[in-house]
Amino acid sequence: MTDTMEKKTKKWSAFDIGAFVILGLLALITFFPFYNVLIISVAKFEAISKSDFYIFPRSFDLSAYKLLLQDMKFWTSILNSVIVTVLGVLFSMTISVAGAYALSKRGMPGRNAMLSLILFTMFFNGGLIPFYLIVKDLGFVNNIFVMIIPAGLNTFYLIIMKNYFNTIPESLEESAKLDGANDLYILLKIIIPISAPFMATFALFYAVERWNEWWYALIFISDASKTPLQIYLRETLITSNSLLGLMAQTMAEQQQTAKVYTPALQMAAVVVSSIPIIAVYPFLQKHFNKGIMVGSIKG
Repeated sequence: MTDTMEKKTKKWSAFDIGAFVILGLLALITFFPFYNVLIISVAKFEAISKSDFYIFPRSFDLSAYKLLLQDMKFWTSILNSVIVTVLGVLFSMTISVAGAYALSKRGMPGRNAMLSLILFTMFFNGGLIPFYLIVKDLGFVNNIFVMIIPAGLNTFYLIIMKNYFNTIPESLEESAKLDGANDLYILLKIIIPISAPFMATFALFYAVERWNEWWYALIFISDASKTPLQIYLRETLITSNSLLGLMAQTMAEQQQTAKVYTPALQMAAVVVSSIPIIAVYPFLQKHFNKGIMVGSIKG
């Protein structure tokens, strides 16, 4: 009882206070850019000074969001990004899990040679021009699948998955094989269910990559109807002034849109593009934390 009371009344040491202050400041520094983006996105044109940097909100205006949501190109890019993210995660997780599980089998023929070739790709590549020619020959130019298939496998994730599968006791699989299960059944019904936190972690990683995809779209896609949200965001950040004028003419709202604060439109696009991933993360947070610990201890 005395020990419990001492623990409850234990005072913070100077080190604890210093660590708390330093980590709090780092958290504040990390959070502030997001906060600044949010308050700029709801700023009124008349309420802003020449500087876009300020701490406290000076106005509240949703005109930038209204203008953004009225643009059909925005919704088209949202749809493209959703398709790329969903199909991309399914494709990437399928080949990553299957490849990692196969490479974790020490008796697989050619395993060491395949691992060497896979590791080779982490340090060397053929260059942009040969890569473009290959993608062109495969018919992926101006094809939404160019953002899914060529970037489908992350070598680093594959190696971590393989190392994790190596930690699963072989006796588990041997007992399943004695009951007549094959490798595919073992993978789908035994290995993947017990690895749910680990799988959720890398599914989130792949989802973030696919949602933020812009490089392949920038190089290979010229059709505006197939560009993802990040390309729309890039164009908004770079050419928001001309974009405002174009949208004003097409929607016959030139007088209204002329009063929209340009950085507010830019920041509104940033906020909207970040919402889906932020909304998904809380549902995977529990698995994410467990998966990170599994990878750090057993990987």
